[in-house]
Amino acid sequence: MREELKRRRKNSKKQRLLVRGALLVLILLFGGLIYYMTHLGELLTDDYSQAEALLEEQRYEEAVEAFRRIYEHHPSFSQAPQAIFQAGEILNLYLQSYHEAVLAYLLVEKDYPNTELSRRAQRQVADIYKNRLRDYPRAIVAYQKLIDSGVEGGDRIQYEVADTYFRQENFEQARIEFESLLKNYPGSTLLPEVEYRIAVTWSLEGHTKEAETVFRQVSERWPESTYALEARYGLATSLEEREELREALVVLESLKGSYPNTEAVAKKIEQVRERMRKKKKAI
Repeated sequence: MREELKRRRKNSKKQRLLVRGALLVLILLFGGLIYYMTHLGELLTDDYSQAEALLEEQRYEEAVEAFRRIYEHHPSFSQAPQAIFQAGEILNLYLQSYHEAVLAYLLVEKDYPNTELSRRAQRQVADIYKNRLRDYPRAIVAYQKLIDSGVEGGDRIQYEVADTYFRQENFEQARIEFESLLKNYPGSTLLPEVEYRIAVTWSLEGHTKEAETVFRQVSERWPESTYALEARYGLATSLEEREELREALVVLESLKGSYPNTEAVAKKIEQVRERMRKKKKAI
């Protein structure tokens, strides 16, 4: 009996030690968790600063991973939207990993909608599709989403839509989009260029009379614009194509000394004069 009591006391002591040890571990874990939670913002801010330091050191792949970790592990952190956006910027601007960049920007749009950062991400997606990947249909959809959202600078987005159709050589739809810009944004600074490009679409489709009309409008409405000079050069080309050579020559002569590409003007003048000489001989 004495041996049994001794054994029980020994086991009881071990159990008490184990319980105390377990309680100590729990206290430490709980205390560590409380410390972690109360200092999480500071820790994540430090992580963000380290990611920025990697970017400054041009360690781009590491910076992308650091920014991604912040977003993936703590998406509700105040700087998480900026973190995943920065990952997209690095992939786009420095690593030229355009498909991965699009995915990063789309995460910004999906998880943080109705924010200025989301609209910036949408614009980047549209620009990548248009200018990097040459995926014009997707670019048009992306730009149209921006217009529908009422984004600031809608005239420039509308311009991108029109220009994307132009690059597809869909000149009729490009003209429709340019005309829509003229109608919806009458105060836009883009108007001289837009109307000039409308004339160009007519010219490229072989409608020289319509092109002539719009080229004249550009040079008359915005005489101080650089597009007035371009319009006059385009007008001369349209007149030449319609065999109105004397009038074309008059317009070209008026461009001497003012049109930036003096060689092109000189060459065009000689070309028209040569056609006039051949035409006179034929008569």
